[in-house]
Amino acid sequence: MPFLPTTRAEALKRGWHELDVVFVTGDAYIDHPAFGVPLLARWLESRGFRVGIIAQPDWRSREPFMALGRPRLFFAVSAGAMDSMVAHYTPLKKLRHDDAYTPGGRHGARPNRATIVYTSRLKEAFKDVPVVVGGIEASLRRFAHYDYWEDKVRRSILFDAKADLLVFGMGERPILELAERLSGGEPLAQLTDIPGTAYAARGDVPSGAVVLPSCEEVMADPRRYAEAFRLVTQEMNPGGGKTLAQRHGDRLLVCNPPAAPLSEAEIDAVYALPFARALHPSYKEPIPAYDQIKSSITTHRGCFGGCAFCAITHHQGKFIQSRSERSVTEEIGRMVKMPWFRGSVSDVGGPTANMYGLRCGSPDAGNSCRRESCLFPSVCRHLVTHDRRAATLLRRVRAIPGVRHVAVSSGIRYDLLERQPAYFGELLAHHVGGLLKVAPEHTVDVVTDLMRKPGKEAFERFLARFRDESMRLGRKQYVIPYLMSGHPGCTLDHMVELALFLKRHNMRVDQVQDFTPTPGTLATCMYHTGIDPFSGRKVSVARSDREKRLQKALLLWHQPEERCNVLEALRVCGREEAAAELLGEVRRGEKSRSAPRGGKRRP
Repeated sequence: MPFLPTTRAEALKRGWHELDVVFVTGDAYIDHPAFGVPLLARWLESRGFRVGIIAQPDWRSREPFMALGRPRLFFAVSAGAMDSMVAHYTPLKKLRHDDAYTPGGRHGARPNRATIVYTSRLKEAFKDVPVVVGGIEASLRRFAHYDYWEDKVRRSILFDAKADLLVFGMGERPILELAERLSGGEPLAQLTDIPGTAYAARGDVPSGAVVLPSCEEVMADPRRYAEAFRLVTQEMNPGGGKTLAQRHGDRLLVCNPPAAPLSEAEIDAVYALPFARALHPSYKEPIPAYDQIKSSITTHRGCFGGCAFCAITHHQGKFIQSRSERSVTEEIGRMVKMPWFRGSVSDVGGPTANMYGLRCGSPDAGNSCRRESCLFPSVCRHLVTHDRRAATLLRRVRAIPGVRHVAVSSGIRYDLLERQPAYFGELLAHHVGGLLKVAPEHTVDVVTDLMRKPGKEAFERFLARFRDESMRLGRKQYVIPYLMSGHPGCTLDHMVELALFLKRHNMRVDQVQDFTPTPGTLATCMYHTGIDPFSGRKVSVARSDREKRLQKALLLWHQPEERCNVLEALRVCGREEAAAELLGEVRRGEKSRSAPRGGKRRP
């Protein structure tokens, strides 16, 4: 199947003298289902619409935005797979020097606040063509939100971008309904009832809508910000959520309930689309993000976890949408035939690999549920955690002709594995490859409670079970823990306890994730307000560069170059007695090799 047009000449080769929808994205054009814009573009194409893609246009003038001419229906804008500010800056607000979604990995192919800049250029070039914004950046900035890089609350991105409509969450349903209704002659101004969309309005609040504290109120008062976040979270259920309204001066942001999750047949249809699984032919350099995912397989969407620092629940949704086993194996069968495939499937998973096939077993299928997480503070009694489907899928994938090795590289919820003996057995026997990456993030219960993660006891049970099973299998396998410093509620004393836990369990990491307050997450709300919006309790926050540096250093206690920082951290929190245990074995210029080291997280 040919790539979608990126120039008028390519469109004309298809006999398309006019396109219906033109996507503009901050990522390079990779025709692979792991990338949102190509997936949605293929989805519309499959429904008979003529679609093109403008990838990483030079935003310094309007001409690159005119490459495909005026679309008949609308422009669809996305900053890309990451929020553009997250893509550009480190947790210490220093400029990054690379971009995994750009040819050659070079930085600078997209602007800061790309959604706003792209929309402005499109309005300059085509004043009368509707612009619809979406993707992770628009989705998580749709309400008045705290912006870490400016250290202030900004208004909804819909108003800053001056876009005509905003699509949030996974966009297949809303963007298709929008295209079909516009194509049928309905004016955009009347399309105010599409689930999964937000729009600007004037006048009265729609009947039945939940009114949030206004933009001006949340800017002025952290408690009102926390209240707004809590109200938004409570209405994120597609089956029972209500319309939300937030005043911005004399205008209203009106946000409809989320779009319904895709059924198994619908998500199968999406992943059966004719993706080339390749870079657009115009690229002459490798693209790091593609190299990481080109042989990976997405088995499901959504996550029941609701981790405080993660945006998945607010973007993909809480409910799991699993593909059929046939859909997954057929996709791998197509991939096996590609000339670059060498027998290894790099990942079979999703946001959390061992949630494939899980579902809510409540009588109303969870439509009335308002829990933040189905796993915290304990596993919901309605959650069906049977692992038969997931274990069977792994066995069937391994049996596909041409497949020599299958990895599970997606995250694993180790607390769920306690209920999944068959999947756990398959994972350790065939899919670990020596190192299993899991994300306890912390081991001090005060911190993990705020993270909405399982605590130390659950992690210790998992470690014991992992080591026992690996020994039974006769395999040398290790756990690589992903850990986070600087999360709201975490103090230097908590980090000392985490460092001691690692030392006592013979675990070491070389990469630590500094907490970054990304838009739209619970942890960011706590960082900005100093309040847990659901309990109302105050939360300590590490704000200074010094405290962040010292927290991070404590997780790198085994590195000689961090010794001075570790000693400083121990002095600051009055824990000098821990110095002998943490630092006694390490001398300047040498590193222990008694345990495997943690890796860097995928972008």
